[in-house]
Amino acid sequence: MSSESVEEYLEAIYAFNENGELAKNTELAKKLRVSPPSVTQMIKKMADNGLVKYKPYKGVMLTGKGMAHAQKVVRKHRLLERFLHDFLGLRRNKVHDEACRLEHGLSDEAAAALCKALESPETSLDDGPPIPPCPLDVEDCEQCAAVREEDGSFKLLTELSNLKPGEEGVVAFIRGGTTACQRLLDMGLTRGTKIHVVNAAPFHGPIEIEVRETLLALGRGLARRVFIELENDSSQQKRVHPHGPHHRRERGRWKK
Repeated sequence: MSSESVEEYLEAIYAFNENGELAKNTELAKKLRVSPPSVTQMIKKMADNGLVKYKPYKGVMLTGKGMAHAQKVVRKHRLLERFLHDFLGLRRNKVHDEACRLEHGLSDEAAAALCKALESPETSLDDGPPIPPCPLDVEDCEQCAAVREEDGSFKLLTELSNLKPGEEGVVAFIRGGTTACQRLLDMGLTRGTKIHVVNAAPFHGPIEIEVRETLLALGRGLARRVFIELENDSSQQKRVHPHGPHHRRERGRWKK
């Protein structure tokens, strides 16, 4: 189960889930141009890794962990579409396939720099789907650059509204207006607070969480303002150099 294959599936499932739909195996097979049995096999592996939940005869839904990984790759893909179209002048019917080829090799740091160069676009193209939100606690691109330079790492984050029952994480930051932020802080959702999801409808309705042994119910709109840091699965992040593990960088030159 290569990371590139997983990312392709995550991206395909995300396309259905972001519209409030479960991804059916037959639709995934058609979208990914693979056989239905191959989809079934991959979905089982992804479920075992906590990336998706599968409802027999209904379809597939990303978990919070799966959504966090999917948002990363979809964000890169849609930023690349804007770059290829706006900067390089590629035609609209070409940018999707080109972005598919490039997204898997684009680092988080390069994606953040690309976002800044594009002046933080909100959609992939002028009338395209929205670009997933920036996963950093910043207000603008200048702050983004400062955070990247100081920290150098990109955590696995997603909105609280994407988590499923049984999932947990810690509050990374809250993004939104003063009133909403204060309301969430008053509920005890401060930075570093551990939360556990008790109950949540698939796409709509409130989400029930446990915070410091207290049950709280949040509407989805409010839950979308809370960014949760999840445990980062290194197996999803590990990349192999295209020319093999024997290549390394030493004193400014590539050596074998």
